[in-house]
Amino acid sequence: MNARWQVDEPAVDGARRVRLVLIRHGESTWNAEGRIQGQLGPGLSGRGRDQAATVARWLRDHHPRVGAVAVSDLPRVTETAAAYLDLAPSAVVTDPRLREIDNGEWSGRTTAEVAAAYPEQIAAIRRGEDLPRGGGETFAQLTARVDAALRELAGRLAAEPVALVFTHGGPIRVAVAAAMGLPAGGHALLEPPGNCSVTELSVLVGPDGATLARRLAGYNHDPLGQALAAAGPAAADDDVAAARRTA
Repeated sequence: MNARWQVDEPAVDGARRVRLVLIRHGESTWNAEGRIQGQLGPGLSGRGRDQAATVARWLRDHHPRVGAVAVSDLPRVTETAAAYLDLAPSAVVTDPRLREIDNGEWSGRTTAEVAAAYPEQIAAIRRGEDLPRGGGETFAQLTARVDAALRELAGRLAAEPVALVFTHGGPIRVAVAAAMGLPAGGHALLEPPGNCSVTELSVLVGPDGATLARRLAGYNHDPLGQALAAAGPAAADDDVAAARRTA
């Protein structure tokens, strides 16, 4: 038992600590093709299905008592979650707020195509401006909806203080940035999570269900037993972070 004195946390009677386990989906067909996905795109590739099966076993073994399972409604995530649910049937909350950032008309194109067709927008992103990607969403908008979804989920946890959250790379990065108190755009300081990586947030919840404090417990853990970075930017990015690196 960790008996450390958390003097930097709010002292609230009846507060409880819960854990949110964020799982990025397995490799999708568009990941394999190096295409920007956003809120479009097909389901998992064959490799992605193998990844989903592996992380499902890891989750079952490492988190045998789960109080909630929340899932983005996009195919590449629902297919990843299905592998776990086949092993450990659970009640599921499907939440569209856990979707990837909306990349608008950029979705379906490669990052090189977007960089060539929209040089001014990519230049602005490189300067740190938070533009609506392809006419879709900004990262501020993504952060707001993901933060609201995770706060509500944490507030519902009680007797079984672990929730599994199957989602995307963008939502994981903004959730971690928010938990760490990083300024706007702070998600860009974080390496994009790999396919089927696991990130954990420890959340202090008040008796009224409100989030009081958050800590990063682990980021981009690789339960697949491989180097996440070896997959390259096509498999590592769900948004247009790769376009920032494209000449």
